[in-house]
Amino acid sequence: MIIETHSYPRAAVIGNPSDGYYGKTIAFVFSNFIAKVQLYQTPELEIKPQRLDGTHFSSIKELVEDINYAGYYGGMRLLKGAIKVFYEYCQHKDIKLDDRNFTIRYNSNIPLRLGLAGSSAIITACFKALTSFYGIDIPEPVFANLVLSVEVDELGISAGLQDRVAQAYEVPVFMDFDKDMMDQQGYGHYEPLNLENFPPFYIAYRSNLSEGTELVHSNLKARYEIGDPKVLQAVLRWSQITLDFKQAMEEKDYTAMHGLINENFDLRRKTVRITQGNIEMVELARSAGASAKFTGSGGALIGTYKDESMYNKLSELLKRHQIEVIKPQIVTNK
Repeated sequence: MIIETHSYPRAAVIGNPSDGYYGKTIAFVFSNFIAKVQLYQTPELEIKPQRLDGTHFSSIKELVEDINYAGYYGGMRLLKGAIKVFYEYCQHKDIKLDDRNFTIRYNSNIPLRLGLAGSSAIITACFKALTSFYGIDIPEPVFANLVLSVEVDELGISAGLQDRVAQAYEVPVFMDFDKDMMDQQGYGHYEPLNLENFPPFYIAYRSNLSEGTELVHSNLKARYEIGDPKVLQAVLRWSQITLDFKQAMEEKDYTAMHGLINENFDLRRKTVRITQGNIEMVELARSAGASAKFTGSGGALIGTYKDESMYNKLSELLKRHQIEVIKPQIVTNK
């Protein structure tokens, strides 16, 4: 029997990057792109390398181009880390795994290193395949924690729970990572949201701005841990922006949502260094009348637009600067 599972990229609507600092966020996953995992029983355990795991190149130029596109790491480390964390979770819970082995492979067309949670999508799909193969059920909040631990604890990638929660639930989610709550139960308060209250969203990206989340968050994390007042105040404000956005969404106040999205980015710009290319993307989108903020760590934007006329103006303007624009197909159920 062949098990095939999948997961989707995540778009952080509001509140990021407070998710890594006991803040509040809203996020959804969208099916315009997909990460897939295939797993089937074999005599020995084998992880099949894919295109991004290649070690043979026709030239130095090709190697450099590959690094610029995908970074120094492919997906093999993600699958290895996921399998290790899954096994240790089962041991900790006294869950007996049978002696079957398997071959596992992945494939993903999620644009890389743009803050769309492509790495955690591969890990999430891997966990889904493993739980299906061994017949194990993991509650969604715990599932999200395990996916995060693969990246943070096993691979040393700076990350927050937001991406993994959205990918575990596969519905738009409001997330409150209150510290006392997290300390008490190990996860936050996660509330599914009504898609009908959402404004029209666009997502824009260009791959030559990819940086990787670890580069963006490393300095922010260090400043948070030493109690930098500017960072602490920003986290509190991002949390409040999320609550204000949730209320505006319930009231279908699109003007308020537009302003809060812009404020989310403006505060980020005042708090951490942002490359000129990313700033240019935001300013271009706003010049078309749309709101704009990062959907993750940079390289991709999310924002709202008023109507089709504005969307067409936005799309044409950004495409002239080699920036792709899409309407996210928001996933609302599993």
